[in-house]
Amino acid sequence: MADALAWRKKFGVIVPSTNTIVEPDFYHMAVPGVTAHISRIWIRDQNLSDNDAFEALLEQIRVEIEYAVQRVMTAEVDYMVMGMSAETFWGGVQGNREFIRNIKKWSGLDVATGAEACERALNLFGAKKIGVVTPYQQIGDDNVIKFFNEIGFEVVRIKGLKCPTAVAIAHVSEEELRQALIEVNGEDVDALVQAGTNLSMVGLADEAERWLGKPVIAINAATWWMALRENGIEDKVYGCGRLLREF
Repeated sequence: MADALAWRKKFGVIVPSTNTIVEPDFYHMAVPGVTAHISRIWIRDQNLSDNDAFEALLEQIRVEIEYAVQRVMTAEVDYMVMGMSAETFWGGVQGNREFIRNIKKWSGLDVATGAEACERALNLFGAKKIGVVTPYQQIGDDNVIKFFNEIGFEVVRIKGLKCPTAVAIAHVSEEELRQALIEVNGEDVDALVQAGTNLSMVGLADEAERWLGKPVIAINAATWWMALRENGIEDKVYGCGRLLREF
């Protein structure tokens, strides 16, 4: 028997306990008959002040993520969505594919990841050279560059905002993000990509595509788009970028 509200699909969404942007973003992009059910990865120490702290936060996530998957599976969800992006870029293509295999092993379900969603979106747009905005320290940016290089894209410029804590990522203002997009843009760039699911970029990316005249891929929009399309849901969503509006 179908769920009363999720008569099409139930998505299990894994997010860090510190993340305050993914959940409202996914609700904003909701389509009839599809529901998102959040399971939080406990972050005990949210310090991101340097490369070592960034690595330590990811180590916490690797310990806790299986528990988050197990909890949301009790809701009998149909599909998994990773609501954090850094771990999906870590280790390049091999790291991403290993992450996907782990989620499938723990849940038995397919999963949408931010890294793979960006890969699909960039291929769809025919982009080759990209500018990237992240909230990360240098080590995070290095892993983003590694992933994109390995799948055939050139990162022409990258702007890491070096947010000091996990919660602070959500405090980055629209003006700061707008300036970051301008910094990584250029005539030598085919598309812009934003990583970091706790950055609030979905609405701004939709606007920026008009004044920059090129694709601007907000990671939460791309991940939600991948999740919908992977499940045969073709509904268009407006105000969240070209991916959800046109493809």
